[in-house]
Amino acid sequence: MIKQSVRAHSQWSLSGVHTPFGDGCAPESGDVASGNLGVDWRLAAESWPRGGEELQGRTGRSLTRRAGERSSKVAGAASVIVGHPLDTVKTRLQAGVGYRNTLSCIRMVYKRESVFGFFKGMSFPLASIAVYNSVVFGVFSNTQRFLSQHRCGELESSPRHSLSDLLLASMVAGMVSVGLGGPVDLIKIRLQMQTQPFQEANLSLKSRAVALGEQPAYQGPVHCIATIMRTEGLAGLYRGASAMLLRDIPGYCLYFIPYVFLSEWITPEACASPSPCAVWLAGGMAGAISWGTATPMDVVKSRLQADGVYLNKYKGVLDCISQSYQQEGLKVFFRGITVNAVRGFPMSAAMFLGYELSLQALRGDQAVTSP
Repeated sequence: MIKQSVRAHSQWSLSGVHTPFGDGCAPESGDVASGNLGVDWRLAAESWPRGGEELQGRTGRSLTRRAGERSSKVAGAASVIVGHPLDTVKTRLQAGVGYRNTLSCIRMVYKRESVFGFFKGMSFPLASIAVYNSVVFGVFSNTQRFLSQHRCGELESSPRHSLSDLLLASMVAGMVSVGLGGPVDLIKIRLQMQTQPFQEANLSLKSRAVALGEQPAYQGPVHCIATIMRTEGLAGLYRGASAMLLRDIPGYCLYFIPYVFLSEWITPEACASPSPCAVWLAGGMAGAISWGTATPMDVVKSRLQADGVYLNKYKGVLDCISQSYQQEGLKVFFRGITVNAVRGFPMSAAMFLGYELSLQALRGDQAVTSP
């Protein structure tokens, strides 16, 4: 006699929640061996999906996957568009001169460059955000799964998160993020900072382009890349990479780990997976924590990457830290901390929500409950 059997697949998300999925109906081995199929075979045949139903199911799953991928891309794009104006303000505060505070920076940017000044350098991050998110989030989740399998021998139905696994997976994701995001961040900051009036800079320093005056050094992201490659070589695209490593490795530890534990804490035990609201809230809080604590090294990274638009001022990370401290004191390393924390919440909330929704869509059919 035909009975329904369900095989559970362990589907991993960033929060580590497993969701069971069914494989459909299959005959038991005892029934086949004893030949007890008889008349019941017709009933068994009726239980299998027909061609039209199977095609419809595949089409539905394909549409679901596409919807998930679109939601992830839309969430990533939305996070860039929402966060970029504040990112411009943050960069100007950290690497620019003449700004007393956040409101002063906003007023000056708007007065000199109108509302479009807040969106300078956005095109390159916007074009690369989907690839960046999928790689970094995928590296974290796959590394976490690999470490859990290595530690436990096999995936457990209800895994307990190991802090060491989460820590190592976050560090790997942080290193990968520099390889992908270093050039993107450099181009973005160069375009954000090239409208910084040259007359307000320290004129005692040697300029590479005094003749340019207030003329923009770059005409767009492609011209910026070509100019850097021509003048500084491939290494020029990774200017400030060491400071970015020092920012992103601990930064991603304080990004993924709080998200995993906060999403589990917010989600009731009766629920198989966190709700979209829980994902949004946990992701936003994790982003605010991560960006707030990463501000000191973010200041150093911004200054190193902005250095070279008109002036060559810093020789490296230690020289940047030394000069910044001598000229402006300890408070310089906390410039833009409020902007970082505020912009970190909506950006990270959108990223985590988009990624988790796309995972749910890609997981497949429907959850099957045990009879």
